Order: sequence, then structure tokens, then C-alpha cells
Amino acid sequence: MRPCWRKERPVETERHIRANAPSYNSAFQYANNYIKTSKYNIFTFVPKNLFEQFQRIANAYFLFLLILQLIPAISSLTPVTTVIPLLGVLILSAVKDAVDDIQRHRSDNVVNNRRSLVLRNGHLVEERWHKVVVGDIIKMENDQFVAADLLLLSTSEPNSLCYIETAELDGETNLKVRQALPETAEMGDDDQDMSKFDGEIKCEAPNNRLSKYEGMLKWNDNTYSLDNDKMLLRGCVLRNTKWAYGLVIFAGKDTKLMMNSGKAMFKRTHIDRLMNLLIIGIFIFLASVCFICTVACGIWESMFGHNFQVFLPWETFVPGSKAGFDPDGSVAGGSTVIALLVFLSYVIVLNTVVPISLYVSVEVIRFGHSWWINWDEKMYYAKNDTPARSRTTTLNEELGQIEYIFSDKTGTLTQNIMTFNKCSIDGTAYGDAFDKHGNAVEITERTPKVDFGRNPHHEKTFDFYDQRLLDAVNNGDKNACLFFKLLALCHTVMAEEKEGVLEYQAQSPDENALVSAARNFGFVFKSRTPTTVTIEVNGVEETYELLCILDFNNVRKRMSVLLRREGKIMLWCKGADSLIYERLDPKCMELQEVTQEHLNMFANEGLRTLCLAVKEISSDYYDSWRKRYHTASTALTDRDDKLDEVYEEIEKDMMLIGATAIEDKLQDGVPECIANLALADIKIWVLTGDKQETAINIGYSCKLLTDEMEDIFVIDGDNYETVQQQLRQARDDQKKQGQASNHMDVVSFGAMSPMHSAQNGKMAAIQEDEGEGGYALVINGHSLVHALQQSMEMLLLEVGCACKAVICCRVTPLQKALVVELIKKHKKTITLAIGDGANDVSMIKAAHIGVGISGQEGLQAVLASDYSLAQFRFLERLLLVHGRWSYLRMCKFLKYFFYKNFAFTLCHFWFGFFCGFSAQTLYDPYFISVYNLFYTSLPVLVLGIFDKDVDEHHSLRYPKLYKPGHLDSFFNKKVFAISAAEGILSSVVLFFIPFGAYYNGMRADGLELVDHQSLGVTVAASLIVTVNLRCALDTAYWTGFNHFVILGSILFYFALTFVWYINFFEYSYMGVARSVMSTAPFWLSMLLTVVILLVPVVAIRFWLIDTRPTLADRVRLRAKIQRSKSADGVVLRRTSTLRRSTRSLRSGYAFAHTEGFGELITTGTAMYPSQASLRSPVNKNNKNGFNNPTQQSRNSPKRSRKNNNTNTNANALDANQAEQ
Repeated sequence: MRPCWRKERPVETERHIRANAPSYNSAFQYANNYIKTSKYNIFTFVPKNLFEQFQRIANAYFLFLLILQLIPAISSLTPVTTVIPLLGVLILSAVKDAVDDIQRHRSDNVVNNRRSLVLRNGHLVEERWHKVVVGDIIKMENDQFVAADLLLLSTSEPNSLCYIETAELDGETNLKVRQALPETAEMGDDDQDMSKFDGEIKCEAPNNRLSKYEGMLKWNDNTYSLDNDKMLLRGCVLRNTKWAYGLVIFAGKDTKLMMNSGKAMFKRTHIDRLMNLLIIGIFIFLASVCFICTVACGIWESMFGHNFQVFLPWETFVPGSKAGFDPDGSVAGGSTVIALLVFLSYVIVLNTVVPISLYVSVEVIRFGHSWWINWDEKMYYAKNDTPARSRTTTLNEELGQIEYIFSDKTGTLTQNIMTFNKCSIDGTAYGDAFDKHGNAVEITERTPKVDFGRNPHHEKTFDFYDQRLLDAVNNGDKNACLFFKLLALCHTVMAEEKEGVLEYQAQSPDENALVSAARNFGFVFKSRTPTTVTIEVNGVEETYELLCILDFNNVRKRMSVLLRREGKIMLWCKGADSLIYERLDPKCMELQEVTQEHLNMFANEGLRTLCLAVKEISSDYYDSWRKRYHTASTALTDRDDKLDEVYEEIEKDMMLIGATAIEDKLQDGVPECIANLALADIKIWVLTGDKQETAINIGYSCKLLTDEMEDIFVIDGDNYETVQQQLRQARDDQKKQGQASNHMDVVSFGAMSPMHSAQNGKMAAIQEDEGEGGYALVINGHSLVHALQQSMEMLLLEVGCACKAVICCRVTPLQKALVVELIKKHKKTITLAIGDGANDVSMIKAAHIGVGISGQEGLQAVLASDYSLAQFRFLERLLLVHGRWSYLRMCKFLKYFFYKNFAFTLCHFWFGFFCGFSAQTLYDPYFISVYNLFYTSLPVLVLGIFDKDVDEHHSLRYPKLYKPGHLDSFFNKKVFAISAAEGILSSVVLFFIPFGAYYNGMRADGLELVDHQSLGVTVAASLIVTVNLRCALDTAYWTGFNHFVILGSILFYFALTFVWYINFFEYSYMGVARSVMSTAPFWLSMLLTVVILLVPVVAIRFWLIDTRPTLADRVRLRAKIQRSKSADGVVLRRTSTLRRSTRSLRSGYAFAHTEGFGELITTGTAMYPSQASLRSPVNKNNKNGFNNPTQQSRNSPKRSRKNNNTNTNANALDANQAEQ
């Protein structure tokens, strides 16, 4: 709701703008260019922050307790016991919020105070961004950020082109081209002409569509259509363009960048949600106890209390009070009033069951866990100096409960770097390394590389291992030369020499890899003009006349160029194998079969493939075809369809040359990481914009898909009925296989190793789990549109969740988020999304945990994430080590914390039976205040920060150790109930053992041995010793800190108690410590209490380890025996579970390219200006928008097996060892 004093902005349906007319534009109340992401200012911080903090139930509850403690009639505790911790929590939270908001203010100030040249009264003046308004004309210079969403008017480049980098918008680092209208481009950089420009814009209202803009410009009695190719969006960076002028269309919060930023979702951990339920239960329990005390108090007061008002006077306002206003009041009425007051008193006394220090301790522990992640050198990537970063301190234990991982592919699993690895030319496959005897050998770092030193244009970073191909080129092999000549000619790459070095600007990494390969083999693309392409072949330049470019698009999945040289016209074509094969001359049938075998081999290795073909065109045929092409290209209706028909006409009867195979390199350690995560029963779903076949092949390369999988279900239907039928068939196949498995007799053998325990003489074995079988699901984006409909989503969920791996291909950013939400909504499991680009932000925000890869696509994913990593492989350590430890530590902390506070608090309840349920506290009020702060806080904090059951090596080697997080085994309602019950039983022992020891006790002088204060000190001392030693029993990993804080807390209690109770302070407990601690019953009762409470715990744990050892127990025992055996020179080994089989064959076609550059080249609009005005924009990476789908090969079976060259990592094998 908008505040009533703020004028509401009218809903905008379309926008009207007049250039250089601020008074006209201001009437529409368009947003200015000021950006505000901060929450507070100096005046609103305190009230707004306090309002937010007291919206938390815990803070509101403790505020309510504080108010009760301020009422003398019901409070037996000083308000200090609640004021200090509550203020501490509020101040710490406020400081944290203030620091975060200060960072946002600084970021806003940096952005809002950037400078731009704005046209004012015919002159360019430097203005801050926040002073820019709609209708202003801005001049930008090279490498500057675009201040707002602008209509491009003119640029320094030929044909009014400009180059922009859009990494902050869509994650793509390749440069894009924008072009101004020719009519506005004529104004050039003349400020006077620009100031006279009075064009009127009518366009769409602000929206978040990055790739679409619709509008029109009216100027000089003419109307011009405007689209996205004429827009520069805020967040873009101007590249390789000296200057550009633009008209502000959208500013500030109306810009597409800001409208896409969205709000980060508030994330809470599963344990947080469970804690809320448990605390509600504790409140109910507390209310029940208070109600019992209330009833008991009423009974006692009515039966006995009213008769002892001389000693225990009632409050004056109580009916029946002899010292009050109504001494003749009824006893029942007075007892009722006192009982009601006692209810509130007991609420105060017993509130320490859930102390406010619980929340402070949780935040401290989480903060420590975050620093363990930040300090982990094994997740530091030295290559680009990038450490792992925990960008939140509230989700660490959630990392130990991940069941589903949603991952992007390109740039996350892969490096987004393409390399030319293999090829097939005229039926011969090249790319493998051979020894001197002609035998293929495995490529290693020591494998000799082909020497391209004779080529002055070769790249030192280009590696190739098959000498035969270079020899064929050097020997003038016709087909080899034709192959590389096609790669050098058929593309849309731009070339530029910088400091004598030839550099390429490619629209896609695939293009760059292919043209670079041709360059290294002696076919060097040198330059192009709108009508020519120049290459250098073995030192000799050849210039071809460029007649036409048949551009690439998602339907054609191929591109062709028509070139003429020496009167000979040739069509050069490259594209998907299935589409090229349909257009080949029948004479190529035999070569096609051989090439297909090579393509299958390349696809099995996860390589991206393209087929190459040529055709000679007669001049007469070309002339007639050119007329039909011109007619189609100028058609006003159905232009694209008519162009496709003309393209189909000429792309027939081509001759096959061969095929290329490009590797989209996997990041280091990805296969091992995925294999280990799969062994931890973590399901991995890959959500990628790439095509189906490439995604499947990468899936095998990274071990997401394995040999042992029973079936791979491919869902590629184009309509609702087909998708539904395919999913139902997959579900039926899963059920049939499950029924068949149920009828099989299974004999399981543990990996019995000689792990003899000297203590019990028994054998312990860690069970093997090879992770065999299972299914995988592959679904295309167009099929996912139907599958995500409400009527079918449960079917998709059923099939997908029954699979060990799911790959979603050609999905949009919105679909990625919808898939994540589907799992969150129906499975109620913990999800993690990981990606590296802006197109991954939606799923990163949607998942419980978002991880950003500091990769090649900017920082959008990192900025939206909860954790950032430099490499995907670090995810294994983040989850299996840090995540598991964080979950284990937090669960241990909570179990112990609730135990010690139930034991501490319930002693008041038992004392109530002996004090008439008057809400008299058993302990010293100051002891109650500092119990959780001084005496028991440090041991449990050290436990929560440092403890671990197994070391990092075994955490990675035995991924099954991660399973308890999925099952909530370490902390759940049952575990909480056991901890609470142990605390209640402990409170009984803690109270009644000292009470019995002192009952009717007499000193030598005939006085009573103990009073109320002495009993409280005795119980408190027994409590401190017991709970701290209990913490020691819970500690699995001892450090110097553990020894210091556990022993130190016990000694500190006795020291502080002695000092505080000396005569100097004249405290009400003066002399009590010295008096009671000098008696034998004190020490005997404390010893007896500790023994009764701790010995059973030790006995039960020994019994459980002996009869029901957990997986962690067995792993620790195995590690201990391995260390002893290693000292004796004996090494325990496992039996290999490696299995090999043959994979089915699939197309490996993939080509990252987009439509439109062909027209820019042939019209001359994408040509480089002089070298002096440019810097070289060499494309290195591209991820989104250029990967194109292809249908699955008809002969691709659903069942797939891995090739015989697959290696299984030893760690992954060892990781199978443990089965809980």
C-alpha cells in the first residue's frame, strides 16, 4: 500500500516522449534516473529496524517477558535478566542491518554519481546520472556504461553501428551490434543539430523484456519503426566505438535492467522452520507447566496460605488480604487472584527453557561456519585468484541436507571454451595421437604435439596431436585443403590486426574455434568487405567475391555462403548432420555412412559436431536464383518463409567433405565431483539452453549419466498429447523394471576387511554400494512447456524423481525457475541451484541455496547467490565437507542446548512443590542471568564451531556419510523430545539428590545444615559441572579450545561465585558459597549427581557403538585400523567395481550461432573502421542465445551405454564403500 501522503503515479500503458522538451515530458511524471536499493535513512533506521525485528516471534516474546518483569507484583526476577540479552540481540542485528544498508547506500551513490555528457541548451555538460531525465540526449564514449535505456541516434562508426557488451544483462560476453536509423545518423556528432532534434517517440510502457522493444519515431513528417536493434539498455558497456548519441527512453527504476533485478527471496533453513515448530511446542509445554503451578498455587493458598498471612502477606489489592482494602473478601477469590498472578510469574521464571541467547549462539556458530568456507584454501582457485565466499551467514547447515542440485551446463560444468579436437575428411578420421608404429595412444601432457612453427600465423595456444592431417595439407591433399578452405570462408567472423597480430571477433565460440583451426593449418582468414572475403593459403592471398550469405537460424540449423573466384561460383555449407545429409548428392552415400560412424564416435566423446559440404553453381543458374532471392528478400509479407524456400532450392545435391568435432571443455574435476555427489544420493538436474544431443554427451563425459543406468527416457514431443504419452510410457517402464527387481533374489556381500577391534574383538565391515541401475530423463524445452502445466506436472515429477539424473535442454531462464519451484513445492526437499550467468539468476533465487560460479559470464550469478565458487568441482567439498560438518555441528549444538536448559529450568518446577508454588526462584537471580552467558555458552559454541565426527578426507571418500542430512537424522522432533526428556530427568536428579542430602541435616551447633540459598548454590554447582562434562561427552574432535573452555567454565563458576558472595559486595547471598562449600554433603551430593547423570550416558553410547554402530562409527574405526596397518606396512585395498559397456550412438551436432550477422556483413554495416579507432574485440566465450536445438536421431535408442574408454576415479570407487 502506498502512503496516503504520496501521490500515486498513474498506470502507464504507452509512453510518449519528445526529444529536448523537458517541460513536455515532465507532465507524464516519468521516473527519473535515481536508483535506490537501500532500505533506511538516518531518520527511519531506528523505528523501521525495530519494527522489522519485533516482527520476529522470538523478539516479540522476549519483549513481552520484559514487560512482565517490570511488574513487581508478579516478577521475582530483576528485569536485567532479560534487558541485557534482548538489547544485545537487537543491537547486533541492527548493526548488521546498518552495515548492509551502508553498503547499499555506497553502491547507490557510486551508480547515481557516475558522470555522463548530457545535451543542455545546445551544449554538452557533464551531469550526474541521477539528474538525467527522460527526453535527454546523452553522448557516450568508448568503454562507458550506458546510463539509461536509450534510443541510438548516431555513432562514430560506419553505417552508424556501435558495439556493446551485455554481460550484466544476459551473461553473454560476446559483443553485439546496434545500429541507428540512417535519418538520425546524419546528425553525426553535431551538437547543434542534436539540440534541434525534436522527434516524438511513441512506444511501449516499461517492461522487463530484454530482447524486445516496440515503438515508432515521428520526425520531419515521417514515421520510422523502432525495435530492439536500435536500443542501448542500461547496464551495457560501449565497446570499440569512439562515441555514440542516444535519447533517454526509460530511466531509473523503469529501465529493463532494474525491472529484471527482482527482489531476493527471504531464505530460511529447514532447521529454522523446524525450530519454529519446536518453540511453539515448547511454549505450549511451558504454558502447561505454568497452568499446573497455577492450579497447585490456588489450592495451596486456599488451604494453607491464607492462614499464614502474618508471615506471607497477600498483596493489598487481593480480596481477603488482611492488610488490604478488602480484608473480608472470600478466600477462594483471593486464592484465585494470587494463582493468576503466579501464572505470569512462572512464565517469567521458566522462560529460560528458550533463552534469547539461543538465537545469539546460533548466529555466532553460523558466522564461524561461514569463515571456515571463506578460509578454505582447498576451494581457492589460484588461476584467477578467486576464493570461495559465503555471501550469507544463515544457510550453512542447509548445505548438509541438499537432495537436488540444479545446474547450468555451459560455463558451469564446462569451461565455455571451444577447441578444435578432431575431424573427419573424405572418410578418414583425424585427431587421435599415434606412436611410431601407427598405434593410437592416450593423449597426456607428454604426448608430442603437432608443430605449426612453419606457419607465421599459428597460435601458440592451439594444440593438435595428429601429424597426419598437417602432412595431408602440406602434401596438397585436395579434400583436406577443401575442408579447411570451407572453414576459412564460411562464417561471419571479423578480422583485425592489432600490433601485428591477427585477431578475430567471432559471434560465437564455435565459429572462433573453427576459423582458428583453419588458420593454424595454413588457411588464414585475413579480412572481409561487404563484397569480398580474403584468405591466405600457405602464404598466398586469395580473394573471393561474396555473392550471398544464407544465414543461420534455429530452423535451418546450417549456414551457407556463395562465393565466386576466377569465374567459378561455389556454395560452401556447414550445419547439422541430419539436415546436411538430406541435401547431399546420392553419390555421397558411401562417404556419408563412413562419416556417420566418425560422427557417432565423436558424439560418444562429448564433442560438438558439424558437417561440411560444397556445391559448384553455374552462372546461369545463379543469375536466375538471384532474382528469386531478391524478390523474396524484399517481400512485405512472409519474408522469412519465402527466403527459406529460396535457400532450400539452392542447398541441394551438395558434395560431402567431412565433419568437425569441437570440444566444449569440462571444468577440472567435474566428473569426479558429480560421481561422488551421486553416491551421496544427491540427484543432479542439468537445466541448460544447449541442444539435446550435446547435453547428453556432456552428461556422459561428466558422469552424470553412467554405464549402469537401465534406461534414458527422452521426452521430445511437440504437443500436449505426445508429451503426456512419452511420460506415461517412461513411468510404466520404471514400474515394470521395479517389479522385475522385486522378484529377483539379491545376495549382498559386505567388503569384509580385517578390522579387528582390540577392545571388543568383533569384526566391523563397511558395506559396498555400487550405485548400479537407475534411470535418466532428458526433456526438451518445447516439451517442458506442456509438462509444466498443472495437469501434467505431477506426472513429470513422478518420472523425474524416480531418475538418478535429469537433463532439461533448450530451457529458458523462467523454465529453470519453474522446475526448481516444482521440486520445492511437491517434494519438500532441500534444493541447490548453481550457475554462472545472468540467465541462471532466476533459478539461483528460487532454490533454497544459490551458488554462483565466478566464471566467464560476468558477476550477475554471483551477486544473486548465497555462496560463490570459482569451479564446479568445489561444490563437492562445499557440501560433503563444510555442509555436512555445519549440519552436524548445528544439530549437536541444538540437542545439547535444549538439554542443558531443560535441566536448568525445570528445577524451579520441582522447587515449587516445597515453596507453595509461589514462583520463588531456586537459584540466585544473577546466576539465572549469566547461566547461558558465562557458564555454559563457550563450551557449546566451541562444540558448534570446531567439532567433526570424521575428517575431511573420509568425508569425501565415503559420500554416504552425507545421507543423515537427507533423513534429518541428527536433529528432528524425536531427537528433540529425547533431549528434552533427558533434560527433565536430569532436573529431577539435580534437584532431589542435593535436597535429599540436606534434608533434616543438622550442623554441630544444632542449626539446620542448609537453607534456601545454600540449596540453590548446591544445585547450581552440580548443574554447571554436569552440563559442561556432558558437553565433553558430546565432543568428537578435541582442540585446545575445547579443553580450555570446558574446564575453564567450571573453574570460572566457582571463582566468580566465591568472589561475588564475599562480604565486600554486601550481596544478599553474602557468605553462602564459603559456608556451603566447606561441608562434605556439598561435594558428595555433587559427585553423586554427576555420576548418576553421566555414567548411564557413557554406558548407552558404548552399547550403541558395539551393537548398532553408525556409518561414522565404522568409518572412524576403519580409519583407525588403516593408520595402524599403515604403520605396519599393510595397506587395505578394495575390489574394483569398474564395469564397462558399449554406448549407443547419437548425433553430436551443436553450433552456437545466431541469425542476422549475414545481412550486416553483406550490407557493409558490420565492417570495421580504421584500426586506429578500434580495439580488438576477440570473442572468447559465449553461452546464451546461440545454442540451437536439433531433433534426436531416429536411430538413437532410449537405452544408452558408455564407451569402453571410460575411467572410474578411485575416490568414486572408494566412496561406494560405505552403506549405512
